[in-house]
Amino acid sequence: MAEPVTADRSHNSIAPGCHWVFGYGSLIYKVDFPFLQRIEASICGWERRFWQGSHDHRGTPDAPGRVVTLMPAPAVICKGVAYLIDQNVFEHLDHREKNGYRQHRVDIRLGSAEPPVPGVVYVAPEDNPAFLGPATSAELAAHIAGAMGPSGSNHDYLLKLADALHALNARDPHVEELAALVRELIHQA
Repeated sequence: MAEPVTADRSHNSIAPGCHWVFGYGSLIYKVDFPFLQRIEASICGWERRFWQGSHDHRGTPDAPGRVVTLMPAPAVICKGVAYLIDQNVFEHLDHREKNGYRQHRVDIRLGSAEPPVPGVVYVAPEDNPAFLGPATSAELAAHIAGAMGPSGSNHDYLLKLADALHALNARDPHVEELAALVRELIHQA
């Protein structure tokens, strides 16, 4: 089980071989890797979108699910969680995020600390083979409500993310709208 989010202010000086990683999707609630510290965090200039296909976790190669990636969005603040990890944890994270995600360097604001610290975030860019792209909210919700993969239902991924963001008091209108639509579709089924 993950340790509680902490507000340790010693994050500006980290040990050699340690790195900050920003989690904005399942890395918030599915912590299957060791970490040294976990803290509420944010990055600027990015927003979550359910535009990435999941062929290996929340869908299949023939029927991919939809999971979040980040899209550039000037002046938008994306809230999530940052983890201080040892370098060797990247092997696990690279495997977990293999379906189109790439490491991207980013400045991470840890809690309300100034200044931000350098870190890594996994982003699935538009040029990756699993990118599904935008759709209407109704289309996204229907897709998510019906997809299933080896890691479980696609709607479970969405609803766990919505609950995790709510627990962090991190408003995300895109996730909130999709969660409401998917809950309605599940209730109607």
